[in-house]
Amino acid sequence: MELLWTIAELFFALILVLASSFLSAMFLEAYRRRNNNKHIDAPAFFEDPKSLKQVPCPYLVDPAEKYISLIIPAFNEEHRLPAALDETINYLQNRAAKDKSFTYEVIIVDDGSADATKKVAFDFVRKYSVDNVRVILLGRNHGKGEAIRKGMLHARGEILLMLDADGATKVNDLEKLENKIRAVASAEDTKDGTSGFRIADIPVAAFGSRAHLEEKALATRKWYRNFLMKGFHIVVLLAAGPGIRDTQCGFKMFTRAAARKLFTNIRLKRWCFDVELVFLCKQFGIPVQEISVNWSEIPGSKVNLLSIPNMLWELALMSVGYRTGMWKISY
Repeated sequence: MELLWTIAELFFALILVLASSFLSAMFLEAYRRRNNNKHIDAPAFFEDPKSLKQVPCPYLVDPAEKYISLIIPAFNEEHRLPAALDETINYLQNRAAKDKSFTYEVIIVDDGSADATKKVAFDFVRKYSVDNVRVILLGRNHGKGEAIRKGMLHARGEILLMLDADGATKVNDLEKLENKIRAVASAEDTKDGTSGFRIADIPVAAFGSRAHLEEKALATRKWYRNFLMKGFHIVVLLAAGPGIRDTQCGFKMFTRAAARKLFTNIRLKRWCFDVELVFLCKQFGIPVQEISVNWSEIPGSKVNLLSIPNMLWELALMSVGYRTGMWKISY
């Protein structure tokens, strides 16, 4: 009996040591990231592979020069990126042909790819010009969140759309988000009693959502994936609060004013940066609209079971960072 008590005491002590180590590591990492909302050093120029000239790199605080910017993060996407870009640029060109005021740019952010993603991206720059398609090279892999933030920080659009490189969401669904943003921005403008409505100046966000597909997904997915999904939703609810049913859809649109507030403050660099966006929108009082979009699963997803611990770690960091005041928000 005494031996059993000794084993139990040792086991309990081990649990305490592990828990203390985890909490210490979490607090130390949160403290280390307290200034991580400062983006990694940006290149001063975009590269133009066609003319071999360097193009000045704009910044989000500068006035808008295009109507819309599309930011596409890409990590080892040489196979899925071409079809997605073809569909995207074809849509943008057709719309621009019908409406001369519709100007656009596509920013591809290569997040340290080891395959031919860079070559694919620059092929599109050569084909469509550096004014319409631009490439940012991060050098090494930083994470999807950092890739999107980098693209947002150097975009020229009045409205900015982030979308995945796999083309899972049809690009013409951006009109759903765009129309909702315009409606909300117009209402906010009327509420403030200001004149000279400019969509870029009113902070609004619209998030694409796959929540309407959830019932079908529950019926077809493996039980453990449903279990993990439900567990993740609960953790997200605790970390960011209620209001958004699908935080992880990669199809999100922001006005320039909203993007300026959000992407100069965001700290998470990988999968859970979406949750931090929701949290920051609430802190800034930015209206967020959740819009159902057409979505289909494309083979080659980078998310797997090993992503779950990293997601939980980032959510824990976010909670500790903001709730302890270590992560300051720049208003």
